Order: sequence, then structure tokens, then C-alpha cells
Amino acid sequence: MKSTVLAVILARGGSKGLKRKNLQKIDGESLLGRVIGHAKQSKKISHILVSTDDDEIADEALKLGALVPFRRPAELSSDLATTESALQHALRHFELSWDKTVDICVFLTATDIFRNPHWIDDCIEILEKSPEVESAFVGTETHKNFWELNSEGRWVRLRDWMSEYSSRQIRRSIVREDTGLSCASRAYLWRQGKRIGDKVEIIVNRDDFSFIDIHTWQDLELARSAVKIKRNLGSEKA
Repeated sequence: MKSTVLAVILARGGSKGLKRKNLQKIDGESLLGRVIGHAKQSKKISHILVSTDDDEIADEALKLGALVPFRRPAELSSDLATTESALQHALRHFELSWDKTVDICVFLTATDIFRNPHWIDDCIEILEKSPEVESAFVGTETHKNFWELNSEGRWVRLRDWMSEYSSRQIRRSIVREDTGLSCASRAYLWRQGKRIGDKVEIIVNRDDFSFIDIHTWQDLELARSAVKIKRNLGSEKA
């Protein structure tokens, strides 16, 4: 049987670092429009839902063909509200309103614009083919070293092997979780208030542009420039 797959895009109106960030435009298209467009390219998503507390964002989402069945409550739209609580709320509301049981939930953000749309169906397909996997998401590879403060207030390497310096081409790497680019999880996790499970598969991303996550005007200008660079690189390859 075909899975019921719900994609949820969180887009509140009260962003602080960049006012109205979800409606900001790049190449004449809003960030919200871009992510909805990516979701609509999926062959596996059954429903695309935008969770927002903002009427203008809701109107934009409806024009673009997404579902906006509610306004997100104020307590789930504050700066301190968690992504997980908003996703849980969206799923519960959808299942009650549509009288459907969702099998797989997909999380996408409007602020991560350098997404390969194929990642969405790739994540879903991993769950469809591998019942033991709870979540599949995009992770961005990095060869950088990371440090943290230990319980004694001393800086220590995150992993012991990071003390061995070598060529980037041959040294070990780690992967940064980038669920905003694409993340598919079993619906029971969202019902429990969790975004991802412990049994995961990661699609490793090596696109340096995807490190840009738009939350400030500097991020926005950087993204606008990066889009032009990527377009030019594409033209050169063609």
C-alpha cells in the first residue's frame, strides 16, 4: 500500500534576525515559494502543510497550493518554542481534521534554500524500503575539527582522532545534521514530540553552498550572491 506522507513547512511571522524572512525574495521568488516548489516536485508526498501564525504567509502558501488548515497558536510561535512541538501540533491537527493516519512525516524549512529536490523522495524511499530505519535526513560533510568545553571548563577535541592532522582528501570527516534540507521520519516519532529517531540513514551532502541558512540580512545577501554564482557555474558546465 502507498504510504501517506505529510510534509510540514514551519513558517512563523515573528522572525527577529530578519524581518518577514519567509517572504523575502531571491530571484523574484519568496523563500516560502521556493520550498513549496521543492515539495511539489516530490512524487511521494501526499500533502504539503504550512504551519504559520501569520495571515500574509498563510495567504501566500494557499496561493502556492499548500494546505494551511489552522493558525499556529502563539505559545508554539514564540522564539523559545521548539520545532518539535510545532511539528507535533501540525501532525495531530492534520490527522484529526482529515481523519487520516500519516505514515511518514517530512520536515522542510524555507531558510535552507540550497536543496536538491531529489533528496526529499530519496529520504522517503529509504523509510519505505527499510522498516528498521526511523529517520532519513540530509547531513553535510565537513573535515573541520570541533572543540567543546568539558565538565572541568577545559577545551577538548570532540573526537580523539581530530588531533591527527592530514590532507583533507584523506582524513576522516563528520556529518552535520541538516534536517531543514530534507528529513523524513516515521509519524510515531512526531506524535511523541521527536523530530528524528535513533536508527537513521543519512544522505551525505557535499555542496558547500548548503551551509547558508537564512536568518539574518547578511545570510540573505550571501544567498542571493550564491544563487548567481551557482547559475553561472551551471552555464559554464553547459
